[in-house]
Parts: sequence; C-alpha cells; structure tokens
Amino acid sequence: MSLNKNMRIVIVDDYTTMLRILRNLLRQLDLNNVEEANDGDAAYHLMQKSPPDLIISDWNMAPVTGLDLLRNVRSNPRLKHIPFIMVTAESKTENVIVAKQAGVSNYIVKPFNADTLRAKIASVCPATV
Repeated sequence: MSLNKNMRIVIVDDYTTMLRILRNLLRQLDLNNVEEANDGDAAYHLMQKSPPDLIISDWNMAPVTGLDLLRNVRSNPRLKHIPFIMVTAESKTENVIVAKQAGVSNYIVKPFNADTLRAKIASVCPATV
C-alpha cells in the first residue's frame, strides 16, 4: 500500500522557510498537488473554495492559529471530515490533549523527516494499493 499521489494537500505556516521544507518533504514522497497558505484565515478561505484531501498546519501563527483553523474546519460540515495534521515545536502533553479535543487527526513535533511525515499521512489518509 502507498500514499495517494493525487491527493490535494494544503500546507499552512507563517514562515516561508517552513512551507518550503514541508513542500520539499512532500515532494520526496511524490506528493506534488500542494497549495500553501501563510495563516489560518487564508487557508480557511482557500479550503472553502475547494476542499483538500489533507491539511498540514503549523500551530503557532498569527492572526489565526493552527488550533483556531482546526476548530473552524471541524465546525464546517463541508470540511469537518478532512484529515488534519498539526505541526508544532511544542511537545507538551497539554497541547496534544487540546489538539485532540479540537479534533486533530495526528500531531507532528518539529523537527521531523520525510519518513515521519509519510507515517503520519498514512495513518490519517486512505491508502491506494
């Protein structure tokens, strides 16, 4: 089984460097259908136009955080089913609990590599044979 190479992924981070790193890691996994947003508000508007198959979002952004974006996505009937992976430098148990309570599908603590990202995506997205 492998990842669906055609899935549309929205990556969200307020740091251009992190967006570039995420895009490169996804490219290593042959996942090239990627759109970027610089904050939760921009990402939410992008998703309302055309819902993606997966959301990978940083937690710490302004003005709309990744947690706020997650809550907005989960409260929208059209978007609530989309797998959502939260990326953060914070590994505190309280943060993981808050994200789980808000409906996060999985959680990645920075730094991480392509293998870790593949495993997290595979755990939340249907695979193809």
